[in-house]
Amino acid sequence: MDAPGSVKGTALLAVIAAVVITLYFLPLKGRKREGVIRALFLAPMAAAFAVTVLIPFFVGIFYSMTDWNGIGYKNFIGLGNYIKIFTQNDYLYSFGITLSFTAVNMLVVNLLAFGLALMCASDMRFSKFCRAAFFVPNLIGGIVLGYVWQFIFNKVFVLAFEPSMLTDPNLAFFAVVIVSAWQYAGYIMMIYITGLQTIPKEVLEASGIDGAGALRMLLKIKIPMIAHTFTVCLFLTLVNSFKQFDLNFAITGGAPARILGGKAIQSTEFLALNIYNTAITKNNYALGQAKAVVFFAALAVVSLTQVYIGKKSEVEM
Repeated sequence: MDAPGSVKGTALLAVIAAVVITLYFLPLKGRKREGVIRALFLAPMAAAFAVTVLIPFFVGIFYSMTDWNGIGYKNFIGLGNYIKIFTQNDYLYSFGITLSFTAVNMLVVNLLAFGLALMCASDMRFSKFCRAAFFVPNLIGGIVLGYVWQFIFNKVFVLAFEPSMLTDPNLAFFAVVIVSAWQYAGYIMMIYITGLQTIPKEVLEASGIDGAGALRMLLKIKIPMIAHTFTVCLFLTLVNSFKQFDLNFAITGGAPARILGGKAIQSTEFLALNIYNTAITKNNYALGQAKAVVFFAALAVVSLTQVYIGKKSEVEM
């Protein structure tokens, strides 16, 4: 005898199959039939997106307004969790340090990546080898990479920084920036190279004949003509920096401590790590969910603002 769950699953699949077959063989012609067929092909992906993204998102918003403990909830407390998180110094500090890291990391990664792209897009020898070499760090998992660099900072760089950079609240921040740039610059470099290769050679040759030097050609021709590439790269770097978790977790774990308002807080605990520690380490799932909702809203606002400014700059160029 089949279990009730398997019977329900079989019945659901049978209903879905019946609906698909009915829609496919409907007596429709032309655009209406094409629209139905397209909808059938999109339906599995749309259903997967709804189940894995949309439904959990709205359920998460609801749980953030309760006293959810990871299993269930007893009380609906409204905006209580949201009010609480904005009175916590450690959360406000994490918000500020994440914004600082995002700004610094965006600048460092894009400057480094664009410089590497200019070098690798030139006619220098071994340019293809350099592209592969610079891209390889991006293929290494963040957790593994973080622990490797933690060893480097504690055992190798300690010769230059005594004690280790990871023991200083200010230097530990830049340690994460160094590793993030080392890992991600190669990926952004490939996008810049693609953009540089779209510039017509005739334009560059004509500017050279007119006497334009390398710097003038870069500022007046190359950068304006790949403005859309800068928008894409800045967006990707912004999102990656704002969501930084694995390197932060593996390299510093939020340490070392810093005294703020008479209370010890984690000096390099970015927002994603703060949410993880609240929900998983401290078992405060409702509060962690509220922080996650605010995290999503902040990321959406910051990224959309960056894209708007980038698109506006493209038009001006």
